[in-house]
Amino acid sequence: MRGSRGATSNTIRPRATDGARVPGAAGQGERPLPVVLVVHENRGLNPHIEDVARRVALENFVALAPDALFRSRLPGDEDQARTLFQKLEQPKAFEDFVAATQFLRSQPDTSDRLGVVGFCYGGAIASRLAAALPDLAAAVPFYGSAPPLDTVGNIKAELLLHFASNDERVNASWPSYEAALQAAGVKYTAYLYPDTQHGFHNDTTPRYDAEAAQLAWRRTVELFNRVLRG
Repeated sequence: MRGSRGATSNTIRPRATDGARVPGAAGQGERPLPVVLVVHENRGLNPHIEDVARRVALENFVALAPDALFRSRLPGDEDQARTLFQKLEQPKAFEDFVAATQFLRSQPDTSDRLGVVGFCYGGAIASRLAAALPDLAAAVPFYGSAPPLDTVGNIKAELLLHFASNDERVNASWPSYEAALQAAGVKYTAYLYPDTQHGFHNDTTPRYDAEAAQLAWRRTVELFNRVLRG
């Protein structure tokens, strides 16, 4: 799951995010390539999320993984990251993610098809981006809480939602979120993975569940291939 063969990796500094350190990776497929934003957990940008961006690139997309904490710390200290997240200026961080999508789409040899995948905090951001960006084509929240329900009607993207069975806090928001999606006619698919915990996709933690993670990732790639290349 961690190989990066076949993808090029580089550091990108979008002006819109004030010189943030933003690892990016581009696949080797025929141009133009669709683009995917990768949004991290509440640990900030770390080697695992950088690896997820490489996995996206291995599927022949252009990927970008911004760090919401770039103003506050050097990357790599996850304990510091969790502490700083409590002080994060959320409106500004969300603006940074929107700016990152604009930067992604402005790059040479990229198509106008945009997707986002996010984990935990990033899962919530993925849903919020779907509500905020009418030109977003696909959003994949992994165990992310619901966006403000009064914004759900703005969603035009197709959603693929992954939930852990043992995740009471996040799962509590799902029934009302699903009702809002249905009322708005949003196209979505949701999966609940049995006997898993919040964070089951992260293969650097004890919560990792290989079978569920691989299945969820395969479904994610299938969605991106179908929607972003359609």
